Amino acid sequence: MENDELTYKIIGCAMKVHNTLGNGFQELIYQRCLAIELQKSALKFEREVNQKIYYEGFDVGTRRCDFIVENRVIIELKAFINLEDAHLAQTKNYLTAYGFEKGLLINFGSTSLQYKLIFNNNTNYKKD
Repeated sequence: MENDELTYKIIGCAMKVHNTLGNGFQELIYQRCLAIELQKSALKFEREVNQKIYYEGFDVGTRRCDFIVENRVIIELKAFINLEDAHLAQTKNYLTAYGFEKGLLINFGSTSLQYKLIFNNNTNYKKD
């Protein structure tokens, strides 16, 4: 499956959830509903996958993205009125930490679904 087709499918699943629920719920509710839609769309995914974070070779902790879809796209969900630069930075950091090229930041909190396709510009990082 091409990445553009994959991200298109993921965004379609998110739109279905937003059109059904609207805004105003907690992020966890949207996460559970998106998992149902991804499953209905026959997409392979993992939820809340832990990833170790290293600093100069030292393990300094772990972070957890909301979804990894088809082992190619990271999804970070939010339920805020508006997305902020900090949310974009968090998603970019996940792309680097997990070694993925592409991620989606999806916000269910606004009256219209917001999403941003984010790319990993760190070409020196290699995925395990």
